[in-house]
Amino acid sequence: MSLPHRPDDGRSTVDRLADAWTAAIDSGSFVSIGRTELRALLGELAGRMVAVVDGYALPGTASEVGSALVAAHLTDPAALRSSLDVLTGHLVVPQAGAPPDGGPARIRRASAALNELSSGYARALQERTRTEQERISAAAFTARGVAEAARWASEARYGAVFEHAVIGISVSDVEGTVLEVNRSLCRMLGYRADELLGRSVFGFIHPDDDPDAWPRIAAMTAGEIDHVRLEKAYFRKDGLPVWTELVVSLIRGPDGAPQYLVAMVEDVTERHELQSRLQYQAEHDPLTGLPNRALFFHRLNRALEAGPDADGEVGVCYLDLDGFKEINDTLGHDAGDRLLHTVATRLHRSLGTEGHTVARMGGDEFVVLVEHCTGVDELVPLARRSLELIRAPLYLEGREIAVSASAGLVTHPRSGQRAERPDGAVELMKAADTTMYWAKRDGRDRFAVFDPGRHDHDVAVFELSGRMPAALDAGEFELDYQPLVRFRDGRVTGVEALARWRPPDGSRFGPDVFIPIAEQTGLIVPLGLYLLRRACRDAAAWPDPDLVLSVNVSGRQLREPDAVERIAAILSETGRAPSSVQLELTESDLMAAEGRPVEALQELSALGVRIAIDDFGTGWSNLAYLHRLPVDVLKLAGSFVTQGSASGAAGRDVDSPVILSAVIDLAHTLGLSAVAESVETAEQAHRLRELGCDVGQGWHLGEPVPAGQVPAMLDRPAPG
Repeated sequence: MSLPHRPDDGRSTVDRLADAWTAAIDSGSFVSIGRTELRALLGELAGRMVAVVDGYALPGTASEVGSALVAAHLTDPAALRSSLDVLTGHLVVPQAGAPPDGGPARIRRASAALNELSSGYARALQERTRTEQERISAAAFTARGVAEAARWASEARYGAVFEHAVIGISVSDVEGTVLEVNRSLCRMLGYRADELLGRSVFGFIHPDDDPDAWPRIAAMTAGEIDHVRLEKAYFRKDGLPVWTELVVSLIRGPDGAPQYLVAMVEDVTERHELQSRLQYQAEHDPLTGLPNRALFFHRLNRALEAGPDADGEVGVCYLDLDGFKEINDTLGHDAGDRLLHTVATRLHRSLGTEGHTVARMGGDEFVVLVEHCTGVDELVPLARRSLELIRAPLYLEGREIAVSASAGLVTHPRSGQRAERPDGAVELMKAADTTMYWAKRDGRDRFAVFDPGRHDHDVAVFELSGRMPAALDAGEFELDYQPLVRFRDGRVTGVEALARWRPPDGSRFGPDVFIPIAEQTGLIVPLGLYLLRRACRDAAAWPDPDLVLSVNVSGRQLREPDAVERIAAILSETGRAPSSVQLELTESDLMAAEGRPVEALQELSALGVRIAIDDFGTGWSNLAYLHRLPVDVLKLAGSFVTQGSASGAAGRDVDSPVILSAVIDLAHTLGLSAVAESVETAEQAHRLRELGCDVGQGWHLGEPVPAGQVPAMLDRPAPG
């Protein structure tokens, strides 16, 4: 077959593999062809195997290589063993010159290729065995029509083939009594011929036998079928196991009645062990030795499909280390690997010995599967124990390291049981992953239990995040404007632009829903500029050009290198005077501002733009730092207003009228205007006026209205 194009850097790998393969077979086994011819054959086969591992070969290539080995008569057990050893060393273990996509993906392809080669080899050898068996049967039974097994050995031609065949051969009657065995079978099982003759083949049952194997043999002795093929293990005389490929054929008499069973037995122990090793590698994490994602999902699916009669539910504890990236970044990846190995060992020794599956899902994520879970009440102590095990101090690079983890707990009924839970293994693990991140958001070093309502909310938020970019392009984001009323004379001195998302389907979303999503996805930058431009254009139609237009911006917007240029361009484009524009940042954003955001604020202030701190009092600012920032306005958090007006004597509570008064005085001391949010009652407005607050905002003073209603709002007197 022709191979697809393979990069030139694979050539040296092919040559090294072909040379090593030729040397191993030529020196360690019987070969019927010369070394030059052998090198040419193995060079071609090596090229095919490298192409498979590099990802350039067509499907079935490795299987064809196995068949080619049999066709070339390289069937000596030593030749197969040498071939697998050399291929494993050169393909599974990354070599110099390996393609850039090496690592785990290359190892998986190499393991799969060796498995496929072994299967192709076995199929080809079985076909040759079957052909040889038919030749033996024809020589023994058809040529002379002899029914007596004892007369088989008297046939010179049959005797030579029977005794000197490479594979083991036995002949038994239909009752299963062994009548003849050849030398290869005796050597394979470690018995003398006289120790096997007269024994029943049914006495060689092995614990690992396929339960369907012996009923099929019984069906053959009854004449119902003519051939049985299976992989079967035997115990040698010394007690060691030997794995075989077994082909049993029924020999019928002239009348068609069953007379004899002829078994061809090939020793495939080395191949079986290799396949077992490859299977282990495919299902276990190479760093920790724990079951990997593939094996975990296999066991999870099996547990979920066990049916309603199985005990309990299926429980999952999903764990993620907190701050693992910092370990890698500071102490190095070797230290990180040792940390992962230590955590894996602790979890397996404590939980794996109790019958639970402890697996590594990848990175710094682990999962514990409880297949017969009695409910969340069983998972909670398991999660606490897991977190304690991870939290225990360990030593890396000569220093003590403290590590923690966050965990998500989910239980799920088996198939056939009704419940409002995620369906299927994939959905179950999505829920577990989501729940784990709840624990991280709630403070880390803790666990969270799956909540369907919270999960549905998260899913809805995720869907909204996917809709937002198109919604922004379609102009679905709009603005309402709430008046800013001066307490001294009740005059409207400005308006705050409040964002709204109004999709065409009639649904409505407030900024508390979509602004956090925009922050997380980075859409806040184009969204913020869009809203600022929209507000400035709306304001151009209002009668008072000096009316303060207050618009919210985020700290992330100001981190953009061209933030000031973009804002200035919008003001110039819309003709809005910088002195009539007020940009509001939350206290947390302002206090976190360093570097470019602070420079941007200073540049904007120099242009004449007013800067306001929104929700002041929720973050407890560093007042000295606040004094150095170009701030013009403090907008007091709503909690100061709503709780500060409660009845009762003034005390020392942070929300008491005493604190409200102090914050207003602080603003004036710093030369700033004080604006109170959430003014909902006349009592609150009266108290704020008495305390000297400059401006108020809230439903009592004026509700948000569309841009077209702002001129009429300016003509109405504000409530007292």
